[in-house]
Amino acid sequence: MPAPQSFKNHTRLDPLFHFVIIPLLLLNLIFSIYITVHNWPAYRHTHLWWIVMAIVFLLMADRARGSALKAQDRVIRLEERLRLHALLPAEDRAHIDELTAKQLTALRFASDAELPALAHKTLTQNLEPKAIKQNITDWRPDHHRV
Repeated sequence: MPAPQSFKNHTRLDPLFHFVIIPLLLLNLIFSIYITVHNWPAYRHTHLWWIVMAIVFLLMADRARGSALKAQDRVIRLEERLRLHALLPAEDRAHIDELTAKQLTALRFASDAELPALAHKTLTQNLEPKAIKQNITDWRPDHHRV
């Protein structure tokens, strides 16, 4: 079972993406540049094409990760709006749409018990996401992030 989440350990790295795919794609780009420099001018069009494709692969990986994160953020915003609507008092419910996407994303870590007070504080003081997370005392873990 994973360790309990907190502000200090809530960030997540995807080992396959961050420690395998990206380093290999970077090595591919470096190798393509190295081969091109050391074999110039022989097969220059082929070697230049390898560099272009190495860059394309890096961009594809970045785009795929970005799309997954964007879809996750949309789901989090919807989930948190529904949660806030269920837990906030009527006077604060009318202001849910004033919360930014980043604020909603940060509020997802607050337990149901402390969410109403923290949401009210966020609405009245316009807290930044980092400040929201630092104000959470009863952390609600999210182990299913992309």
